[in-house]
Amino acid sequence: MKINKDLTNTMINSLWRVISGPVMLLAIPFFLTPLEQGYWYTFSGLAALSIFADLGFTTIVLQFSAHEFAYLKFGEKNILIGDNKHLWKLSSFFRFTISWLRRIMCIVFPLIMIGGYIFLSLKPADIHWQIAWILYSIASAGAFFNSALMSFFEGCNSVGLLQSVRFRVAVCSTLTSLFGLAVGWNIYALSLSLLVNVLIGMTYIVFYFSQPIRQMWKISSVDCYDWWPEFSSLIWRYAISWCSGYFIFQLFTPLAFHFHGVEFSGKIGISIAMWTAGFSIANTWITAIMPRMNMLVSERKWPELDRLFQRNLIRTLLTMFLGGISYFVLYYLLGDSVSFFRRVLDPFNMFILFISWMLQMWVNSIASYLRAHKKEPLMQISFISGIWVAITTVVFAKFFSQEYMFMGFLSQFAFSIPVVYRIYRNQRRDHTRCQIQ
Repeated sequence: MKINKDLTNTMINSLWRVISGPVMLLAIPFFLTPLEQGYWYTFSGLAALSIFADLGFTTIVLQFSAHEFAYLKFGEKNILIGDNKHLWKLSSFFRFTISWLRRIMCIVFPLIMIGGYIFLSLKPADIHWQIAWILYSIASAGAFFNSALMSFFEGCNSVGLLQSVRFRVAVCSTLTSLFGLAVGWNIYALSLSLLVNVLIGMTYIVFYFSQPIRQMWKISSVDCYDWWPEFSSLIWRYAISWCSGYFIFQLFTPLAFHFHGVEFSGKIGISIAMWTAGFSIANTWITAIMPRMNMLVSERKWPELDRLFQRNLIRTLLTMFLGGISYFVLYYLLGDSVSFFRRVLDPFNMFILFISWMLQMWVNSIASYLRAHKKEPLMQISFISGIWVAITTVVFAKFFSQEYMFMGFLSQFAFSIPVVYRIYRNQRRDHTRCQIQ
């Protein structure tokens, strides 16, 4: 029943993306000029540099908290109860999480703000973007903090609750964006909607989890488990994978901005946003079971883990496939009459993106399965893929026409997928050996 509740609330959150995503994708070209649309998505691309603050930290937070919470539960008045050793370790990890967040936020986000300001200044334009960018940078730091805390409590078997919180926050954020666009705030609507996202998200975190937060802070104030050796052995591996992920997923809009102008970067941005929304919706099947997978690993229940993952992997790929086919059917039927299709990329590039995201959906699902074992075996292939995509995208953007922008993204799967499959197959064999023993 718990997994059903987690999945239901995750699906509701994703359903909102199904509704709000297309609405925003239509509203942005309707209310913004092509120039403003370019800045809108370039803001998002630059803010994605927050991946250098995360470096896989939020995923580690979910994994570690889930491994400890496997022996705990929430009791009356939301008090944590269960094995004292694991309660102490969980409390220590919460304090460790807050300490790490404080340091990272003070270092990385000021650099993102300053670096983004300089980058945007390289393209003079008749639009006042400076204050909007500063507000958006500040809000991005707050969003990162909220995301880490939510990941911690999702690991505490609270996926359903946190997904309902994310849903409410997303509704308020989207409505703020639409209102801002409608009244003429242009790119400021993006900044203000993210500020609303942060404030409402923090309010819900305090409302639902203030009691366990106080409990864990008190327990860890006397003596703390040393998480650094275990954490440090993973974070550098995750850091390489996450940094590589920026070059694989987020480099396109800034490069389009630099080599092909603001308007083309807007087309790139809105097209990637569309496929990213589809990816997030399809990934719901994996997101809903991530804490459960970590708990099953902690309890060494391998057959149940594999059945759960394989079932949801099939659902994930099928959802992504049907979503992509739906887009091309709509383009075929309405492409000449709906202005939205003139604001996105041409069908050739959209097809390249569709195939690429389908393949990435499979890789991402396998990565989630492997990381549930507190491992990062995809570090090397992620690094190689990131370098390959970065170099090839720069070459194609500078020396070739716009139609070849995503060829580097697609081509990296030729060598990454066989490697990822081999790692996954070896992990399954390890499970078989453990069962025999």
